[in-house]
Amino acid sequence: MNLIKPLFLKLFFLIELLSLSASYGQQSSGVYVLDLRGEIGPAAWRNTRKALNKATESSAEAFIIHMDTFGGMVDYADSIRSALLTSPIRSIVYIDKNAASAGTLIAYACNEIYMHSGSSMGAASVVNPKGELMPEKYQSYMRGLMRATAEARSRDPRIAEAFVDPDVVVPGVIGKGKVLTLTSAEALKLGISKGEVNSMQELLDKTGLEGRPLARHTVSILDKIISFLMNPAVSGVLILLIIGGIYFEMQSPGIGFALLVSISAALLFFAPLYLEGLAANWEIGLFIVGLILLALEVFVIPGFGIAGILGIIFVISGLALSLVLNDWFDFSVSGSEQLTRSVGVVLASMIGAVIVCVIFGKSLLNTHAFRRLVLSDAQDAEEGFVAGRQSAGLKGKIGRAQTDLRPSGKIEIEGEWYDAVAMDGYVSRGNEVMVVKQENYNVFVRKAEG
Repeated sequence: MNLIKPLFLKLFFLIELLSLSASYGQQSSGVYVLDLRGEIGPAAWRNTRKALNKATESSAEAFIIHMDTFGGMVDYADSIRSALLTSPIRSIVYIDKNAASAGTLIAYACNEIYMHSGSSMGAASVVNPKGELMPEKYQSYMRGLMRATAEARSRDPRIAEAFVDPDVVVPGVIGKGKVLTLTSAEALKLGISKGEVNSMQELLDKTGLEGRPLARHTVSILDKIISFLMNPAVSGVLILLIIGGIYFEMQSPGIGFALLVSISAALLFFAPLYLEGLAANWEIGLFIVGLILLALEVFVIPGFGIAGILGIIFVISGLALSLVLNDWFDFSVSGSEQLTRSVGVVLASMIGAVIVCVIFGKSLLNTHAFRRLVLSDAQDAEEGFVAGRQSAGLKGKIGRAQTDLRPSGKIEIEGEWYDAVAMDGYVSRGNEVMVVKQENYNVFVRKAEG
């Protein structure tokens, strides 16, 4: 497992070189600006981390976040919050339009808050993807984060809690039963915002940073690719390709192309998650062990039993856990809601793969375009292969299994090869078999009595 990270790093090495060459020579000196827009998630955390590192390396005087977001995932917002609180650089957030939910937490972690006229911040209650309030334990966690962040930046912790909890009352600000949201004017009056500004230049003037060299963080090609691959919809498609590739590989031994698709999809699925710290070695190992158990169940162990069941469980667990930020099975940061969501994505993708395989499997394998990608072994007559023999009089004869019969395969009788189906369900290669009946192009056999 120690070889996984170097493998994934090499996979993206050439892309990273391209992104580095594009930004080579760009040096921040006075002020480093990061645009933080859209959903707070893995991409936002990755860009913030890289921007803060560049600002630190270039000894920037200030780090400005140009924000417009309706929020997102609390675990990634918490990571950004922690990075801002521990950074030695002066941090300033410029709320252009919105800083809702997770955006409010990030804004509170900055040294200074400035807002565009007419903008707003607040409504930081934890909700599910449908917009419904999560249980109290989630709200309690968010209240604690907001309170601790406010105290770290010498802001009123009660107002910070009121952004989350409708039961928190702040006299003259908010009564019971409502979650607090502040306009730019209200935030300025309460001393949360240090001023209203209507442009980046006005912000620089008010913060005493006018005339300083300004550098904006640019998103690299690698960042864009990783963000794209970590999109839940893309992850779902990759899972579908992984399962579909495995299915077609088992349906057509020696196919090659289907296995290549499955492996490529697995690399594209796990690589960005591993590099972002989501997928751990043991989670990838769990997925691989699941595949091994399924392979043993199909090719070695007759029937379907404990190995197959464990294999399915391990594959689903490995894929789902890789999508969630956790410390082994500790989900206190991401919460059970995100785990449930990731399991749902995996199951939906696997069910979709099964449906596609059942509906289109045989027709896809028989298409001319697909056959051009299939490596088929030649079965020459001089080597004993006979396709669909119809020889009569085989009933009662003894032959030998030339391949595993699961339940179909090849047998040899008196030097000739035939398509056969095992009535017992499974017969290992090399065992003697007896023909019990013939139908069309197949002969039906049972394992011969010793």
